[in-house]
Amino acid sequence: MESTAPSNLQQLKTLKTELIRFMMSYKFALDEMNTKIDILKQEFQYIHDYNPIEHVKSRIKSPESILKKIQRKGYELSLPSIREHIRDIAAIRITCSFISDIYEISSMLQNQKDITVVECKDYIKNPKPNGYQSLHLILKIPIFMSDREDHIHVEIQIRTIAMDFWASLEHKIYYKYNKEVPQTIKDDLREAAMTAAQLDKKMESIHKEMNKIKELLNHEEDLNELSINNERFRLPVDFLLPIMKKANLVE
Repeated sequence: MESTAPSNLQQLKTLKTELIRFMMSYKFALDEMNTKIDILKQEFQYIHDYNPIEHVKSRIKSPESILKKIQRKGYELSLPSIREHIRDIAAIRITCSFISDIYEISSMLQNQKDITVVECKDYIKNPKPNGYQSLHLILKIPIFMSDREDHIHVEIQIRTIAMDFWASLEHKIYYKYNKEVPQTIKDDLREAAMTAAQLDKKMESIHKEMNKIKELLNHEEDLNELSINNERFRLPVDFLLPIMKKANLVE
């Protein structure tokens, strides 16, 4: 009895350590993805003088939620099984201004060399029956621990403000009714989703027109100036000339 107790205690300690490392790997994956998103956001701002991202939210499923989901899906209750089959433990929601921003951000993320695209579901081109719209990506990102390299699933949801507004209110309504929502309300929600989609298309059209106007106004912009963090820097001609010659912009 005395020899068994320390052994059991050691096994519990080992299990606890593995559980901590398991959950931390998803936190590190979120940190990596949030850094990537922030870099792309800043780069886009500097180059295009425009920020396509309105909000970014991230979360990690609680152990209780993970347990309920693995049991509901009928998979084996083990860490390797959970890692393989539960792909939304780490999740990020990106809210954009326009539909074109969604596909731009999605493309930029998918083109990252260390990211593996596992799945892409486009609920914008093919909305769910209830009217839900969003772009869902399941990505795999490498995480380097002290003694291993793990590849962690991260779910990315990219929506417009209108899509996010509708989805948030739809979730609250379903929660209030404990998912037993009358058909009339379901019909109203679907109609509201269509109205939100029409608004997105109208705002996208306005956005494109404004970009055309901006291009005309900036046509004669001084290319010798560079703006970073609201500071303007004058670029010497000696710096620009070799670059322009290489690009065949001047002889």
